[in-house]
Amino acid sequence: MTSPADRLQALRARIDAAARAAGRDPATVTLLAVSKTWPAAAVRELAALGQADFGENRAQELAGKAAELAGLPLRWHFVGQLQRNKAAAVARLGAVVHSVDRLSLARALGRAGVAAGRPVEVFLQVDLGGPEGELAERGGADPAEVPALADAVAATEGLVLRGLMAVAPRGAAPGPAFARLAGLAERVRADHPGAVDLSAGMSADLEEAVAAGSTLLRVGTALFGARPLPSPEDESHQSHGSQQPG
Repeated sequence: MTSPADRLQALRARIDAAARAAGRDPATVTLLAVSKTWPAAAVRELAALGQADFGENRAQELAGKAAELAGLPLRWHFVGQLQRNKAAAVARLGAVVHSVDRLSLARALGRAGVAAGRPVEVFLQVDLGGPEGELAERGGADPAEVPALADAVAATEGLVLRGLMAVAPRGAAPGPAFARLAGLAERVRADHPGAVDLSAGMSADLEEAVAAGSTLLRVGTALFGARPLPSPEDESHQSHGSQQPG
């Protein structure tokens, strides 16, 4: 068994190599450790090694860990499918939301950002396609609708548009899907120059994502190892966003 320090060092070496192969500065790529299902102690251990960004996909789990680790300089991200009635709780924690795929959710987050006194940073999740039945699990807006959604989000008080996010389709080479995402991100940036970030790439496909311009990699398995199996009760409470990063 490798230690967390060894896994983090190996992952950072992969990211650095991928960035250099793409002609990019490795400093332009941020590692987001997806700590869903792992205890706060695992987050604390990585934080002690210099890891600052952590992602969760359930609002309740995010709130619990944020409270337990309140003394650490962490940046929290919400990477699962978010229900509107959880928007205020996530906004109060200052978490970056990676999965905005509909205007109703954007408006709920905007209201929550105004109430919290600080805007919510958001990514628009893009549906990159996949086998029938997969899309309902992963979520995402139709690429054709993303520019209009970006306009609406950018005009919503209480929100800051960071960029686009996507998960590569299962069972297909990720490179072409990430290339389509990069093209769409360029179109959005033409209208919204501040939307400079691209949240794409996980443990298995981070090299392809970096080559396509990803600035934020959502990695779980390569950092923490195989995830603990959830109990039946946990499974009954998990959102569809459990399919998001890894």
